[in-house]
Parts: sequence; C-alpha cells; structure tokens
Amino acid sequence: MVRTPAETRLKDHRMLNRQVVLKRHPQGIPLPEDFDLVEGAIAQPTEGQMLVRNLFFSLEAAIRGWLDGKANYFEPIPLGGVIRGPSVARVVESHLAGFEAGDLIFGLHQWEDYSLSDANTVLLSKLSPEPDIPLSYYSGGLGGSGHTAYVGLHEIGKIQAGETVLISAAAGATGSMATQIAKLRGCNVVGIVGSEKKAELVTNTLGANAAVNYKTCGDLATAISQACPGGVDVYFDNVGGTTLNAALACMNTFGRVIGCGMISDYNDQDNPTPIYNMWKLVEKELTMKGFLLYTYMDKVPAASQQLHEWVRAGEITVLENITEGLPNASWAYSEMMRGATIGKNLVAMDFRADETAPLKMQ
Repeated sequence: MVRTPAETRLKDHRMLNRQVVLKRHPQGIPLPEDFDLVEGAIAQPTEGQMLVRNLFFSLEAAIRGWLDGKANYFEPIPLGGVIRGPSVARVVESHLAGFEAGDLIFGLHQWEDYSLSDANTVLLSKLSPEPDIPLSYYSGGLGGSGHTAYVGLHEIGKIQAGETVLISAAAGATGSMATQIAKLRGCNVVGIVGSEKKAELVTNTLGANAAVNYKTCGDLATAISQACPGGVDVYFDNVGGTTLNAALACMNTFGRVIGCGMISDYNDQDNPTPIYNMWKLVEKELTMKGFLLYTYMDKVPAASQQLHEWVRAGEITVLENITEGLPNASWAYSEMMRGATIGKNLVAMDFRADETAPLKMQ
C-alpha cells in the first residue's frame, strides 16, 4: 500500500541534500509540525567513510525516545539535528574497506538523501537482495523488524513447540513477524491489538489462534486468560504499561517475558505507567529480559537465512505501509505513532530531476 498525502513539487537543486530535522520537541504524539525539511550540501566522504544514497527508511517507534532532549541508549537528537533511522541505501562512493560503489547496505543513517557511513555505523551490513524479493523487505520483514522478532523469540523467549506465546502490538512491524514466527515454530499464538480490523488480520492472515482487542475487551487480564486458558508461557512485549501489567498476571510458572518495546509510554516518557504486578516475577519464577538487536548481531545471519526461506516458501506475509517521498516522512511518522497504521512503516525515497534513480524500486 502506497500513501501520498499530497503532491510534493520539488525544485531541481543540483548537489543539495534534503534533510528532515527536529524543529521542536514533540508534546505527546509527534506532529508533522515538529519537523522541518531543509537543504544543505552533500557531504564528501574521507578515508574510512562512504557516501550512500538512501532508498528506504524504516520508521521506528524507538525514534520517539530521541526527540525529547534526553539520552537513553542513544544520544538525543538536538533541535535542528537530522532525524536518524535505519535505512536501505546504495553506496555512491566508498573509501571504506569491504564496500564498493553500487553495493546495497543497511544501517542506521539519517533522514536525508545522502548520508555518510563508516565502520562504526550501527547495524551496518551489506545486502545481497534476491531478485524476486522486494528491496523494501530489507527495511522490515527481512531487516530490523524480522531480525528483532526472530532473535527475541529464540534468544530471549527460548520458545518451544506447544507453548502459548502472547504478543502485543501483534499487527505492527515486529509483532506481525513475531506472530508468524511463533506459529511456524509450533506455538499457540495470541495477539493483542487495537481494532477489530487488526484482530481479523492477525488471525486470518497471520495465523494467530486468537486475538484480543484491548480497546473493547473490558478487563485485559481477564480477556487474556480467556484467550489463553492454559496460561502464557512467553510474552513478547512491544507495549509495556497497562498491557504488561495484565500479561504478568497471566504468566505460567517459569514463563519468559521478552522486553522489546514500551510504545505505550513513548509519547509521554515523563509519566511512565506504574507496573503493579512485578511480584509475579517472584511468585511465578519468571524471567524478564530486555534486549536491543544490535547487541545480538552475531545471531542475525542465521535469522536472516531462516526468514528468507520462509518468505520464499510463502509461509510468512510481510506487511508493509509505504509512504512516498522524503518530504512526507514526518507525516508518515506521526500517523504511525498515533496507531493509525498496520505492519512495517517505510518511506520510499523520491529522486530529484538531476539524478538517476540509484536502483529500480521493486
């Protein structure tokens, strides 16, 4: 699905680099007005660097934590600073060993036409996309979202066939992949979602055994217990807050909680939701562990191989929501952060009149 909110007329500025910068700190859900589109010179790579042309940007909920001027696991983005996020890009010029012009890569870059990348770029990897697989998949289902779901379930959750796996934000980028992976591993899967449309998608398309709509189910812990009558063995948490509180109340003894995200508090980080059910960690002898994908990069090759096999076999559906054009990135991000989208949210870069598209969009 490709959404374009408005036709954007771009000037033909040779050798200028468009960038999306932080204009003001968001109050609650980020608005398009919190960002600005500026133009500057394209940086020139020096020894140990390469210049890359960004092709697809992955919109991540975690970006929200970098917009408030407070450090978390990354430094905050300052006012006037360029927004950072993972992208699929093509190398234009390389002075970095192991990379050549024309290579396709993935890494944490900035929301701009051209970025500099080096050996210290977070998540940097060279891509070898298969011709029958859309390049956009490497920003999501075969990229960070798929890898996060796979690593979280296997390395943190240690899922086993026959177990019951509960997944929050199950129609989202990571949740939709985790739902399908857990099902393929022989688990009983229940997804938590925010609409009946998403509930139908999670069960009918992604194969979950059941879905719970937290907005209409009444008491969430009761609804989870009804959907998981034998209790929950593994909870893949993308949401935190009241959803985590409810899930903890439904865990089986020796259950595992995978801490992947806390999106319910991202838009109001000064007022985090109290977690009242932590006693369950003791009572049920639970394991609860958070993780960041870049700590587990040694696990990514095996994850990628398996995910490719499933996608080629048609056993995994990659859900995408693609917005065209860098000028529309802030709008697309706002839509995602207010919960209006399904699947992986991406921005497909537009190409100026003075350049040839670096790669055919698949």
